[in-house]
Amino acid sequence: MYRIFAHSKHKVKFKQILLSVTQTQVLPTSWVKNFTEITKLRLSVSVVFSSVAGYLLGAAEVDFMILLLLCIGGYCMVGASNVYNQIMERDLDSLMDRTKNRPIPAGRMSIAAALSIAVILTIVGISVLYSINPQTAMFGAISIFIYVFLYTPLKTKTPLSVFVGAFPGAIPFMLGWVAATNDFGIEPGTLFMIQFFWQFPHFWAIGWFLFDDYKKGGFFMLPTGKRDRTTAVQVVFYSVCTVLSSLIPAFGVTGAFYITPISAVIIGGLGIWFVYYGLRLYKQKTDKSAKQLMLVSVSYITLLQIIYVADKFIR
Repeated sequence: MYRIFAHSKHKVKFKQILLSVTQTQVLPTSWVKNFTEITKLRLSVSVVFSSVAGYLLGAAEVDFMILLLLCIGGYCMVGASNVYNQIMERDLDSLMDRTKNRPIPAGRMSIAAALSIAVILTIVGISVLYSINPQTAMFGAISIFIYVFLYTPLKTKTPLSVFVGAFPGAIPFMLGWVAATNDFGIEPGTLFMIQFFWQFPHFWAIGWFLFDDYKKGGFFMLPTGKRDRTTAVQVVFYSVCTVLSSLIPAFGVTGAFYITPISAVIIGGLGIWFVYYGLRLYKQKTDKSAKQLMLVSVSYITLLQIIYVADKFIR
């Protein structure tokens, strides 16, 4: 009888130890998961990728320390914007299927904890970018301000929010050039213009296939507020604008930023592919064609940046 009791005590103790070990392993993992979700890891990394591409285009010589600082500062700034956004939209996020499981509406993170993360990321981000040069920090701060205080509140009020949001969305590409040169001129201006035009077909495609879900939260992201012909026409128009602006560096009118005819031909081919999917949306007006356009738009901007950088270092 004593042996059975002793054996049971050991089993209970072992279970307690096992539970304790499991909890210490799960806690950090859950915090990491919440952090990556609330800062939107994939989106933030794609934005940092744009900044790195801009830096490589502008740098006479690549300084890997500056590149590292740009990545850290860029992630912090984008991450902070995303956290502020989710704090402000927490009630609306709980209404939409795609956002209801985010850390705040799901109850996995308190508002106080999220705000602490946002403030820390802002301070670290601005400080790190300032250590590169003041202009880089200034544009980073402007990006956060527009995204949080203008774009976010406008999303439930007017479709023009996409136009406002296109400004912070276009800053990262040019930010890299400014980080490399400590100068804002026609070159980073061109990079800004390309990514500015690109925002419209990209976000309207998302607004199209997530229309019903956005409607639950009171967001009307499409230019007409509807999935109609006029919206599709504007998608095609801005797709064409994106492609044409992407080809401007081939004509030698953008200062130190230029591309060779071979790269221009490749980009032209990519552009035809991009516009084709815009025209498919115009013709079909379906969620499927909108989702395809969104995926093609992401591929287009990524491949475009890779081609620009490869052109510079291969020629």
